[in-house]
Amino acid sequence: MNPVRLGRSDLMVSPICLGTMTFGEQVSEADAFAIMDRALERGVNFWDTAEMYAVPARQETYGATERIIGRWFQARPGARQQVVLASKVAGPSRGMPWIRDGQGMTAADIVASCEGSLRRLQTEVIDLYQIHWPERHVPAFGNLYYDPAKEVTQTSIHTQLETLAKLVQQGKVRAIGLSNETPYGVHEFVRLAEQHGLPRVASVQNPYCLINRSWENGMDESCHRLDVGLLAYSPLGIGLLTGKYDAGGTTGPRAPQGTRLSYPSVQKQRWGRPEALDAARVYNHLARTHGLTPTQLALAFCYRNWRVASTIIGVTSLAQLEDNLDAWSVTLTPELLEQIDLYRWKYRDPGQ
Repeated sequence: MNPVRLGRSDLMVSPICLGTMTFGEQVSEADAFAIMDRALERGVNFWDTAEMYAVPARQETYGATERIIGRWFQARPGARQQVVLASKVAGPSRGMPWIRDGQGMTAADIVASCEGSLRRLQTEVIDLYQIHWPERHVPAFGNLYYDPAKEVTQTSIHTQLETLAKLVQQGKVRAIGLSNETPYGVHEFVRLAEQHGLPRVASVQNPYCLINRSWENGMDESCHRLDVGLLAYSPLGIGLLTGKYDAGGTTGPRAPQGTRLSYPSVQKQRWGRPEALDAARVYNHLARTHGLTPTQLALAFCYRNWRVASTIIGVTSLAQLEDNLDAWSVTLTPELLEQIDLYRWKYRDPGQ
């Protein structure tokens, strides 16, 4: 895998990124260490985490993922220098008062969150520091429509950028990014950065997969023209696109205990919609009829897509890691890509 540059930053990352939100919940520390060891051996140099992880978010596991990564760095001398490390500051509280009080994300919140992540990660610098979700109201996490009546923003984008700039100047952050953003947000962050000589966002981390191609509704053009990279998360639709939920109905066998889809918070959001599973089953069948596994089809769609800078994979075992990395060798034919587009026209984006 040849490394790619994130936006206009100096970060060179592998086109596959190791997502870590399962560490400390579904994945034990020992297994997480083994996964990180193997990922690095196979050329994945890009790790993504966040202050709110592990997922599902609980007070008892707040910061657990970063602590595991920090202990891995300490146990592997020299490993920190080999890894491009990304983390995130949580946006306004979404029912997580243990992260912060109130509904906003102030300049002080950003600084405190960054310093907390640095301590847990046992590092002096975070290579890519991202805003996990916008401070302002946006349609995200299964909400389809923007509603100006719900606007409760307290900290301007300009102030957020100024705060991130100070972290860069202090050497605590190398580059900045966004997540769960909209075309307006990306344009505004870039406009203000260029107008005021502030750090330019290098990337946006948004969902992108066969059952959620909403990125193609304006974000792809915006980020292409602005030179901002997409970090595609949930490329397997939290497992819907692996085929493991194809049997059974909308509950029970479809969501075995311990899988992410079994969590009530996930069932209530985009991935828990019956339409999402219905569409996933269609794509999974398409994969099998072309001699591919569902996982190979879904990952190859992201891996070889011009829109994607790096695809974030989340695994719970070494076997899953190997399977996901092996899919890098799969190339989809023009005919298969055309069929995928026909299905998208019919089923649209039920995982949006």
